[in-house]
This record gives sequence, structure tokens and C-alpha cells, in this order.
Amino acid sequence: MKLLIAAVIMLLQVSWAAGNEAYAQNNVKWKKVQVLLYTKNGKGYVHDNIPNSIEAIKALAAQNGFKLDVSEDPGVFTEENLKKYDALIFSNTNNNVFDTDAQKVAFMRYIQAGGGFMGIHSASGTERQWKWFKQCLGGTFFFHEPYKRFDVVILDHSHPSLAHLPERWSKEDECYYLKEMNVDLTVLAVNDMSVFLDKANPRRPNTFGNVFPSVWCQEFDGGRQWYTSLGHNKEDYKTPEFRQHLLGGLQWVIGKQKPLDYSKAYASSPDDEVRK
Repeated sequence: MKLLIAAVIMLLQVSWAAGNEAYAQNNVKWKKVQVLLYTKNGKGYVHDNIPNSIEAIKALAAQNGFKLDVSEDPGVFTEENLKKYDALIFSNTNNNVFDTDAQKVAFMRYIQAGGGFMGIHSASGTERQWKWFKQCLGGTFFFHEPYKRFDVVILDHSHPSLAHLPERWSKEDECYYLKEMNVDLTVLAVNDMSVFLDKANPRRPNTFGNVFPSVWCQEFDGGRQWYTSLGHNKEDYKTPEFRQHLLGGLQWVIGKQKPLDYSKAYASSPDDEVRK
């Protein structure tokens, strides 16, 4: 079993991470950074971890000197307002979080102009019928295993979101499965599903054997995106290791802090196809 898992992990490392440049440990000028933390939930389940995630990211902002705005109002999604942000964080958003097509287009154009986007845990359950958003995040929520301890296997310690973690990060969480996943993702960590396999589940995907991607990044439609499926437990957001995980993800999506270039933004409808 361990040999099979190791083989699948090696295949993921080669197939999905091949061709991607090494992750520079960028010296982000945090005092020049401004971030929007968005926590809107549509109709349906709302995680009780949202206040803790806000507290954690506020603490990271205070420690590192970046400016943070927190909102659950979709009205913040206008082109003029988004221009001031280096990154947008969707923390445990779920279901439909935009009221109008204009708000969706403003989000698209921000990404196309080079903006950064970061999703935490149930952000993958956001806007499940919107093709572009699913592509931007890297996939969409399918289902999860019961809350339980399992190993998160780190594939790339050179990424700032994972550099501080052991090769196998043992934690209690929800093992998320996503569908409609992008083929161009750079998978950074996978969940070892072995502890769940004693109970058969016909819904459980066998796409990657006994592991499933849990943390990834990509460059999509002009911007940078990073996602972690971890973080169900509100207590996670109090731990230094999880906070560093989030800070490293934010560091990567901010990148080299290039100014937004709206001359590259082309969206006029949420249904616009991605230009290659």
C-alpha cells in the first residue's frame, strides 16, 4: 500500500508540477500590500470557522504590516474598488456569493489584469454553476469524508505555503474531493486517503489512487491563484503552522507585486470563454 501511494505521489509530482519554475521566496514588501478578505455565504451551510479565519488573517496583517479590508458585501466587487488590492482572499465562502453579473465581471477583469486570488477550504463550494470561477479556483466541491485525522503529504517544500511543514503533515480535517479540476494545476500537497478506505464509498474518486490533491496553485487568465482545501476546524486558525500556511499562499499569489494592467482585461460577461 505504501509503495502504491509513493508511486502515485511521484507521478503527480512529475505530471502536474513539470515545467513550472521553482518558487522564489519573494521578499514581499508587505507594507505596500492591500488585501480584501471576503467571507460571503449564499443559501446553505455556513462554516463556524469564519470568525476565526478573520482573526487569523488580521493577525497576519498586523504582524507583517499589510492593509486588510474584510467584507461579506458583494457590492465591493466593482472595478474601481478592486483596483486597490494586491490579492483577494475567499475564506470559507460557499454557494452563490455575487448578486449581479456586473460583480462577477469585475472579479474576472481583476484577475485578467493580473490580480491575485486565494481560496480557503469551502471556497471550492462557491459559485458551483459558474464555469469561469471553477476554472479560476481549480475545480469545484464534490463531497468530503467524515472529519478525521489523516496525513497531508507535501510534494513541494520549495513553495512558501509548505516550506515550514514536515513531509507528512498529520492533522484532523475534512478530506475534500473536488470535480471538474483543471489539468494545468500545480499540485503542492495531497491527502493520503488510506485511513478512509476501510469503508467503501461508490462516490469516492479513484482518479489518483489513494491520494487526492489538497493544496495547489496555478496561473490562470492573467492572474495567480492558490487554494487549500484544509481548514475546517476553527481551532486551525489559531495555530502558527496553519497561519504560516495561509501567509505563504498569500505571498505566492502576490508574487512580484506588479501593478495591475487593465489593458489586458477583456471580460464583458460571466460566460466569456478564457482567451489563451
